[in-house]
Amino acid sequence: MTAVQQQLTPEKKLITVASGKGGVGKTWFSVTLTQALAEQSERVLLFDGDLGLANVDIQLGLMPRYDIGHIINGAQDIGSAVTPFHDGARAGNGGFDILAGKSGSGALGAMSRERLLSVRSQLIQAANQYDRVVLDMAAGVDNSVLVLSQHRGIILVVMTPDPTSLTDAYAFIKMLTMRLPDADIRIVVNAASSQKEGERMYEAIRRACQGFLKISPPLAGVVKFDNKVRDAIRHQTPILTRHPNSVGGASVVELARDLRSGVPA
Repeated sequence: MTAVQQQLTPEKKLITVASGKGGVGKTWFSVTLTQALAEQSERVLLFDGDLGLANVDIQLGLMPRYDIGHIINGAQDIGSAVTPFHDGARAGNGGFDILAGKSGSGALGAMSRERLLSVRSQLIQAANQYDRVVLDMAAGVDNSVLVLSQHRGIILVVMTPDPTSLTDAYAFIKMLTMRLPDADIRIVVNAASSQKEGERMYEAIRRACQGFLKISPPLAGVVKFDNKVRDAIRHQTPILTRHPNSVGGASVVELARDLRSGVPA
């Protein structure tokens, strides 16, 4: 355990992965980040926070017995509702737990604030048993996303070089900072053609945030475009398993290493 980990309270162990729009690779990034952290000897829980269109289990080829619906109705607690993912191809490394969402349930996506706060509280409590809890949120600025993202952990906002992605990422940051002004927001540029392009897109959103919101979210990392990402998703296998030497996977591994060491601060 690093010195940074030892200083983390349960709430600070939470890592929200959010985006202003869909189609930016957010769920793939969440899965890959979770596995990268696990391979760096962390015990990690991945929560599928897309309460209406959950698909973490689909990307991993799993059929969970329990999901968030069982938590909400009180049938299970988080400890008994998780589904372990074991990566046999990686010699016992990279295993983590999943709390599945409930796809196709509009009722979950429209949960009351009180119930959402209860879910967030249970996730913070569950963090006592983990080194990190990664929350893969739905795209956009729905109430469920904003409520579950209001914590003292890290908020990773994923965007791509697409200009509309930048605009929507800014909208998410604006809405969240209105509710949590001191949120620890960091930017991830996914599917960049190069490090330079990623840094250029980051600088564009940083300037917008500085100019209108008076904040400068740091760059968490640039994930380079990789055709192997689509192949891994199609085969319902994490990219670090199917393509361990891929460019995209390596980018996320480096980002995970920086998160563990406290960079950026």
